Amino acid sequence: MSAGLRPAIAEQVRPAAPTRGRRRVFAAVVAGLSLLWLGLAVLVFAPGGWSFWEVGLFLCAAANAPWLALAGATGLAGLLRRARHATDPAPVHAERLHLRTAIAVCVREEAMEAVIPPLSRLLDGLAAAGHGGSFALAILSDTQAPAAAIREEEEAMGLAAAHPPGAVIYRRRTDNAGYKAGNVMEFLDHQADGFSLMLLLDADSEMSPALVLRMARIMQADPGLAILQTTVAGRPARAAFGRVFGFGHLAGTLTWAAGQDWWQGDEGPFWGHNALIRIAPFRAHCRLPPLPDGSRILSHDHVEAARLHAAGWGVRVMLTPDGSTEAHPPNLPEFLSRDQRWSAGNLQYRHLLRSSDLGVLGRLQMLQALLHYALSPLWFAMLPLAALNALDGAEDTPRGLLLVLLASGYGMLHLPRLAGHAHALVRLPAGQRRAYLGRAMVESGFLLLFDSIAALDKTITVLSHALGFRRAGWPAQHRAEQPVPWGTAARRLWPHTLAGLALLGAFIASGSAFAAIVALPAVAGLIGSIPFCVLTAVPDPACDRR
Repeated sequence: MSAGLRPAIAEQVRPAAPTRGRRRVFAAVVAGLSLLWLGLAVLVFAPGGWSFWEVGLFLCAAANAPWLALAGATGLAGLLRRARHATDPAPVHAERLHLRTAIAVCVREEAMEAVIPPLSRLLDGLAAAGHGGSFALAILSDTQAPAAAIREEEEAMGLAAAHPPGAVIYRRRTDNAGYKAGNVMEFLDHQADGFSLMLLLDADSEMSPALVLRMARIMQADPGLAILQTTVAGRPARAAFGRVFGFGHLAGTLTWAAGQDWWQGDEGPFWGHNALIRIAPFRAHCRLPPLPDGSRILSHDHVEAARLHAAGWGVRVMLTPDGSTEAHPPNLPEFLSRDQRWSAGNLQYRHLLRSSDLGVLGRLQMLQALLHYALSPLWFAMLPLAALNALDGAEDTPRGLLLVLLASGYGMLHLPRLAGHAHALVRLPAGQRRAYLGRAMVESGFLLLFDSIAALDKTITVLSHALGFRRAGWPAQHRAEQPVPWGTAARRLWPHTLAGLALLGAFIASGSAFAAIVALPAVAGLIGSIPFCVLTAVPDPACDRR
């Protein structure tokens, strides 16, 4: 299909992409929220003249205001869209599948006894629905440890033996050049003949046969769609960290995705897994060359989406979580380790923002991902600057306006999550609302402690990369739920604890009880980071009996 014909065909089978007017409205809302919040900051800091610390606080607020406003505007758009019962990006027809799909799962030093069962269920379900011949599973290994590779191959061959010939493919690379992106592209180049589509999964992904068939029909009906990305829910967790984090993450993700889809439309995001991909355009446009310094792109998904946007192909998100899950990090150290991997990848985007082969919206999405980490030092710096300002005797700060400033900033940052909870409460039967509200309040308390820990850790990571103390890489993930020993937590989180104690000491020394109370939620998270880590990682035996 020629690039010139592609948009016309796409418009026939799915809703038209958002107009420029819709994007202008969204940009105006972001700008308006930013200016309102900064105007409120001026009213807070200006009385009595600007101290050195207040100037610093305002500059940090100004740097973060667009990000806060973007979150707020996305949450508002998502809430309104979900309230109107947003639908999937294309009608689904129960037609015969004539496009063959490779289910590609990338593994690296994984516990295959956990990876194999969901894949087996998916293959069995597709076969039971009468479509087994339209799908084959490809296990793409980057495992390097010889003993782990032997166990991995045995598990894969056992799965293959339980299914028809050709239904399961196992391939292991002797090196992991290009990391996951290189792994996938090598498969597409050498082993994907006969396949038109690829369902890309991570080792912890699980998808239902019904959803996969629905996605395949959408892609078949829409030849201009290159990627159909699902929203992803968390798999059941035994420890409090995974359960509480996953509960809030789902509420926020659904609203965020609905809000993004409203103004991004066919130029939506790709999250690298739990997505159906059209192989031909992906092979043609998503080869990732080395960066100027010779390193490989780690966070490949945003770059691949941007390249497809620029080439005129559609990337769309399904606004339903049913049947698409992943395992969230099982504890705080694993979450922070994952964040370090993601930060290393997202910070690389600074090399690509001027690339001519990336569309405008794709580059904006990459800039968002970059700033999510790059702004962390300026976000966390507001806490020590506030402590220094309190020590300097900030007596003229209007207390009521300060509380409004903090509440509105928190509200914008978390509006997608809060809007998701509000949407759920409205739709739930009356008898279930009280229990849900209780869970939402627990999750909000969890985030009050968690946010400051994550913000300081991002700050340390970003500064370490900037100063050359940390090399970019993509180590294997640890997904198993297990307790975190006190010693392990202390070695990982002692800087956070010391920072919290120092900040609390500064607020107390200022003599302002008001300042100390206002800062307490953020400071408490840092001081209590070690017990928070240990206690939220304890698996609950009751979950095994449910």
